[in-house]
Amino acid sequence: MRNNILADTSVWIEFFKPGSKIGDELAELIMKNSICTCGVVLFELVQGVKTENENAMVLDTLSNLEYFEMSVSLWHKAGEISATLKKNGLNLPLSDIFIAALAIEHNLSIFTLDTHFEQIPGVRMYKG
Repeated sequence: MRNNILADTSVWIEFFKPGSKIGDELAELIMKNSICTCGVVLFELVQGVKTENENAMVLDTLSNLEYFEMSVSLWHKAGEISATLKKNGLNLPLSDIFIAALAIEHNLSIFTLDTHFEQIPGVRMYKG
């Protein structure tokens, strides 16, 4: 299956660091057409860039990947996920809840360094 792994921002940050093993693993998955992206990841990466060159590199890299949009039903699903987590005493970053909702809807695994994704019911984690 192609484009079945959604790389989270934490992994992309490693990708842009020279010599990162996680970054090398992501590069290999990109070459295999296994990686996709979404607006939340693009947003988080762009807000962290320091130069116009970094901005262009992020946009160029992500623009070559399959891109998933958040629909109205996905925003609703994200709200339900967040409400359920809060009822259980978990308050996770909204951006990660959006990523999780999108991954669940499209049957994608999430490649991340953030272990709190494992607390979201229905999320499949990429384990390498």
